[in-house]
Amino acid sequence: RVTEGPTPPRAAALTRALRDALGAREVRAALILRHSEDSPRGEAVALSIRLSGDAGGVQWLNSVSRGDHRGPPGIPTGGLLLVLGVSLVSVLGAALLLVRRLTRPLNALAAAARAAGQGDRGVRVPEEGPRELRAAAAAFNEMQGRIARFDAERMRTLAAVGHDLRTPITSLRIRAEMLDPEDAAPMIRTLDEMTVMASGLVHYARGAGDGEEPVRVDLAALLERLCKERGAVLQVAVAAQVHGRPVALGRAFGNIIDNALRYGGTARVRLERTRDAVLVRTEDDGPGIPRERLSDILEPFVRGEDSRSGETGGAGLGLSIARNIIASHGGALSLENRAEGGLRVTIRLPAPG
Repeated sequence: RVTEGPTPPRAAALTRALRDALGAREVRAALILRHSEDSPRGEAVALSIRLSGDAGGVQWLNSVSRGDHRGPPGIPTGGLLLVLGVSLVSVLGAALLLVRRLTRPLNALAAAARAAGQGDRGVRVPEEGPRELRAAAAAFNEMQGRIARFDAERMRTLAAVGHDLRTPITSLRIRAEMLDPEDAAPMIRTLDEMTVMASGLVHYARGAGDGEEPVRVDLAALLERLCKERGAVLQVAVAAQVHGRPVALGRAFGNIIDNALRYGGTARVRLERTRDAVLVRTEDDGPGIPRERLSDILEPFVRGEDSRSGETGGAGLGLSIARNIIASHGGALSLENRAEGGLRVTIRLPAPG
């Protein structure tokens, strides 16, 4: 392909120089750009000069130079593309490494924040990366330490209060039993309720720890024993093990089964296994829980019904204790009303790796 265009300044200067040197009245010069496939550098530039003499004859002076006139001198087009490609890959690789170096601490911080939101007070973040990320990780770790110390102190206080209340309650009950039975009956019922509350405080404070060492727990065998002791129905039991504290887990599942039997009359327990989790569902046939109360029913001292009579149970700590125990094992507890009536409690525990 041949491309002709306006005479560039170099061609005009060359024309004047040749006219002066040759004494010719007419000298014409043109630059012709030829894209040559066989040229090793991709294209050639041809210079054609028309010389018109006095005799009317016409002669041509042709000059051809080959080379890449689009890129830097001495670098072929293919080589230039290769250099550009290697440079681009190098820049992208360096950028990718930089992004990964920046996002890795952020991902670790996000995962730790999610775990902390589920009640894991032992999770910490490596203090690495840029200065700002190290400062954020250090602040998060310090916050976790303060919350853990606060929780531990709060639990010790609750346990001490619950334990210390038992002695005066027992003393008052002994004195009440010496009174006339008709007068003593309401006093004894009140003292029994206070005893339940005091015991609940102790169990609530000890629920998440109690110094028990985690071991491999056969969850199917544990649920089978709890259901048999309480008269509940174990519908499905698959082979499933978890890493945890057996006494604490027994207390959590026992509280849930007791709650179903107390308010729903029946308790059906189902054990299932997924790829990365163990699910335990407990259902009853009771009235369920009003939708507006589902969000706060797991809080301490909140019950599904307003009374604290000895016939219907404790002080509203059973589900709170269960939730704390499950959260300390890295799991979650959720409540939902069944469409056909009753309440479904679902516990999700991480499967051992």
